[in-house]
Amino acid sequence: MADSVERTPAVVLEGEAGKGRPRGQQVVEILRSAIITGGYEPGERLIEATLSTELGTSRGPVREALRQLENEGLVMSFPYRGAVVLGVSDDEVQEVLIPIRLTLERYSFLRALEQMTEEDFAELGKQIWLMEQAARADDLARIVEADLRFHEIVIGASGQTHTVQIWRTIWPRIRAYFYRYGRGQDLGRMVTEHRELLAALQSRDPERMRTVLEQHIAVPSPPPAATTSNGRKRAPRTERAPAAKKGRA
Repeated sequence: MADSVERTPAVVLEGEAGKGRPRGQQVVEILRSAIITGGYEPGERLIEATLSTELGTSRGPVREALRQLENEGLVMSFPYRGAVVLGVSDDEVQEVLIPIRLTLERYSFLRALEQMTEEDFAELGKQIWLMEQAARADDLARIVEADLRFHEIVIGASGQTHTVQIWRTIWPRIRAYFYRYGRGQDLGRMVTEHRELLAALQSRDPERMRTVLEQHIAVPSPPPAATTSNGRKRAPRTERAPAAKKGRA
């Protein structure tokens, strides 16, 4: 595990910004985003007192948020140490997440073939358009969100409620590995792959759909992370968002 480092998020909660949403949920969203985009490295500590000060809230919402993130598998709590960020390892991706996705999405996509309507295809086309715009702007975050939405639309269209429930249980880990595997990749290629998925769905050909889907999901591990001067692995980093302006969410 990496050495513990105390960090704070760049975003702070403002008095007017959070109206309509519980404070704890706002904290969850801020910390979740910082973790999955690489703002916190595996092994870094999330200190309740520090976070509550920087976010301008009490420790209660921070504690609630950390409990939720632990349920999502993004942090782990240790006695006398607090919460520590968990990474997404290649072993987890290759041996757990990708096999789960293949099983879940083969089942869902094939059942969605005869269920999907023109409205569903139009919504998938919209997500591809959003991905294309994000690729042109070199915006991995927006591509990841549209990518996740694309797959959730198809899983939902299968009519299998339990598959949607499973997807929503594992999506934080999938989202994290999308970010990790997407860094340094050809974002335009990601758009092309989703166009191919959409074309396969529109063909309503089960064999074509299965082949395209499996090629899309079963991706190799990215190159190893760079190392520091003392030999430790250094995770790729992304720029954090600027601090939120007063009056905005």
